[in-house]
Amino acid sequence: MKIAMFGATGMLGKPVAERLTTEGHTLTALVRPGKEKHVPPSCNIVVGDLKNRKDIRETISGCEAIYLSLSVAQSSTERDFQPEREGILLVLEEAVKEGIQVIGYLSSLVQQYQGMNGFSWWAFRLKNQAVETLKKHSIPCIIFRPSTFMENFDQGSYRQGGNIALSGTSKHPMYFIAGRDYARMVANALAKYKGSNVEYTIQGTEAFTADEAAKIFVSHYKKEKMKIVKLPFWMLRLFGKLTPTFNYGANIVEALNNYPEHFEGTNAWEQLGKPVLTLKEYAESR
Repeated sequence: MKIAMFGATGMLGKPVAERLTTEGHTLTALVRPGKEKHVPPSCNIVVGDLKNRKDIRETISGCEAIYLSLSVAQSSTERDFQPEREGILLVLEEAVKEGIQVIGYLSSLVQQYQGMNGFSWWAFRLKNQAVETLKKHSIPCIIFRPSTFMENFDQGSYRQGGNIALSGTSKHPMYFIAGRDYARMVANALAKYKGSNVEYTIQGTEAFTADEAAKIFVSHYKKEKMKIVKLPFWMLRLFGKLTPTFNYGANIVEALNNYPEHFEGTNAWEQLGKPVLTLKEYAESR
């Protein structure tokens, strides 16, 4: 299959790009200048920007499918250009002209916390609207709703320098998933695509609170010695009043700490394959 990918160089995009090329798909990725080395050698590269229609057209030309691995920049505001709002609309307009058959989109489980316990955040509202936009469009879509990624401990939001930074109280266990397992499930979903909208809840085999998971990761991560530090949530929320980046962090932490995640991954396991990596094995393999 010929697939166009937007977001191939990010923490969650790279494993998917590697898996798709390994399985023999022809992958073309739109990447920003200087990011070319972050995609697989066999990947076709278009250097450009999601704001540019010409770059989008060049990326999707001749393709049958599109995979979107986009995100809200932590330093951005609601009024800025957002890849999952304006960007998706531009992609959809060009995708219709190109005759794209299916669009895969990385969503999440935690954004479903929007509206619970009075929680309201523009970034989650934007992400939920992106899902609705795709589902209502004429091009069928595959929506992936993953739990928290293990990569957050060594590459993402939990890692701050040589520390694992936590804040507040993690009230509910999360079914952590590894990017490698997720990538295999994405590839299988595209291969099994039947022509209509479908949603998959992507969850791993073990559930831990953030505190439990951090202890497991730190105790089995051998690349360097790390420690767990905790910041009072009120302090994080206070910092959030000062900059968009801290505000982003405060909202994500509040949602992750309070979202009552339930296991809903049976259908994805049956259709796309059961995840393999445990958190312990992930940490040992890094």
